[in-house]
Amino acid sequence: MSHTNSQADAYKREVGMMNLEKLIALREGISTKELPIPAGDLLARFEQIYTGAISDVMREFCLLDQALPGYLKPLRSERTVAGFAFTVKSSPSIQISGEMAFRTKMLSELSPNAMVVWDTSGDDRGTLWGGVMTATAMGLGVRGAVIDGGIRDTHQILEKDFPVYYKYRCPNGSLGRCMITNYQVPIRIGDVLIRPGDIVLGDIDGVVVVPRDLACDVLKRAEELKQNEKKIFSWVAAGESVSEITGKGGYF
Repeated sequence: MSHTNSQADAYKREVGMMNLEKLIALREGISTKELPIPAGDLLARFEQIYTGAISDVMREFCLLDQALPGYLKPLRSERTVAGFAFTVKSSPSIQISGEMAFRTKMLSELSPNAMVVWDTSGDDRGTLWGGVMTATAMGLGVRGAVIDGGIRDTHQILEKDFPVYYKYRCPNGSLGRCMITNYQVPIRIGDVLIRPGDIVLGDIDGVVVVPRDLACDVLKRAEELKQNEKKIFSWVAAGESVSEITGKGGYF
């Protein structure tokens, strides 16, 4: 092989590796940005906003795919809940050995203000969340759970007043039907990429995800939007016409 060809091959390998590193950073990068607002205060303020307003603000940031699939139903439609994403990935599996040890390790790393977001890899036979998981999560200060799959022990969950979003209910447990494969890694549910530490907000209309790096900017803009809507509602109540309201910057 000539010296020139050797250099060319080395260059190709270097460029390929560089491109792969960029792709890995894009798909697997997890933000560790420190937020200037204390965690509890930040989440409490998000819970004063509704998901539709957050979705509108995300559109202003050119992010149109931040709402989780509409088939995810709130177990408690009256609740609005926000938390920092704690991601879990599982997949259908008949394997049993090792599952409980890995689940125990995952649960030990749950922290206050977390929102469990669970990608089940399309599982439609078992359930990933139930009464014991709810009691455990609540004891650790977890704020809620979003399960792209099944739940069970619904009465026990309701007794704990714990917000859960889910796809279906089924008596089947997870052991021998599915297995946790990873956690605190980027996952995708529907069109949404969810990274650990992102803000997850759920209410009667569904669930939206706000990238951690944009959390404060999105929150402040959403609070502005909420104040603007109060003005619009007052104009409507006063009997002003559509043209008058739009002329003052209102919208519908």
